[in-house]
Amino acid sequence: MWIDTKADVEENSRTRASRSQRVMSGLLLCTGDMKHVDKYMHDKQFVLQLAVWGLRGVARVILANNPLSGALILAALFWDSPWQGLLGTLGVLASTLTAVIIGQDSAEVEGGLHGFNGMLVSLLMGVFSSAGPWYWWLLLPVCFGSAMCVFLFSGLSSVLDRWDLPVSVFPFNTIIVLYLLCTGPDNPYFPHHPAAPPGMTDHNGTELIAVEPIPTPQDITVTRGILLGVGQIFACGALWPSLLILGAVLLYSPLLAAHALLGSAVGTMAGLSMAVRHESLYSGLSGFNGSLGCMAVGGLFFTFSWRTHLFAIASAFLSAYADIALSNLLGTVGLPACSWAATLTATLMLLLTGSLAAYRIPMAQVMAPEHNLRFPRQWEAGNTADMESTDNDCVRVCSQWF
Repeated sequence: MWIDTKADVEENSRTRASRSQRVMSGLLLCTGDMKHVDKYMHDKQFVLQLAVWGLRGVARVILANNPLSGALILAALFWDSPWQGLLGTLGVLASTLTAVIIGQDSAEVEGGLHGFNGMLVSLLMGVFSSAGPWYWWLLLPVCFGSAMCVFLFSGLSSVLDRWDLPVSVFPFNTIIVLYLLCTGPDNPYFPHHPAAPPGMTDHNGTELIAVEPIPTPQDITVTRGILLGVGQIFACGALWPSLLILGAVLLYSPLLAAHALLGSAVGTMAGLSMAVRHESLYSGLSGFNGSLGCMAVGGLFFTFSWRTHLFAIASAFLSAYADIALSNLLGTVGLPACSWAATLTATLMLLLTGSLAAYRIPMAQVMAPEHNLRFPRQWEAGNTADMESTDNDCVRVCSQWF
């Protein structure tokens, strides 16, 4: 009897262990780049393939490449504003379909590289429109501007590929500025709100709320602004949708999510040091460029190490200060700085020479940061004994977690 009971206990333990392993394996299939989804969708209907390509394009906005992350982000946008969610969906579909029609590289289309610029253009058109939500005439410039991003992406890629640089969001930043310059605040068909520079014309108050003892979603605090800095990458200024967006990044890469929050905090600190309007701190507008700059360097385009981690913090500071400077400059003519600061900063960082250049990952091999930790490659630029000796300990420790 005792032997039978012991055998039953061991069998139950093995069953629970195998069940846990299956659950963990299933969860791991939902993380990272999910390359198996592309193989599964290879022979499926075009509509289903287009949906996956579009969701990857949605996630690409925040430097992720995961269709489930894209679905969570799209749900967050519809949660915050159904009108903004509709515009974002239309933008990513218009740009992706344009890329298919004009015959762009199939790998780029399937990876969502022709969708994220169109989505950002459509979202910013909706945010700056002074005609209010559900203004259907706005769908015309949304579709046209999203489609134009594909042509700019194709033209810029032929130039930037020579230096192995990403096109990033140069098309979005260019198209949205041209659109706002063409229409103007008083356009009878497509009016928009002029952007205000973050530098305060009136004297800032001396009281600044850092955190509330009992936080609520309506609190106006600096801590809340750090969380909103991640959501502001999608022009989302609500707390819970922003947390869902952060969760989507966490699903793709915990390391990238940590750098997203770190960069937003750094950007907020930069805003505090420059005494920007408190509204910019509370709404997350001071943090989103720092978040993008930190993510780009902190494990995505560079192999993660203690050196590149410090490099990512420096990139976040530079992105945040550049954003303040550009916002003050462009705000004088009513234009937003968008993400010019993070885009230019990340591009300059990728052109860096010296010992840090040894950690750079070629564009064709960029994947989730954890993938680079588990399977470190000997990059041609980084095949040095110094790089191996300084990073082996970090790789071993991080590999235990990812």
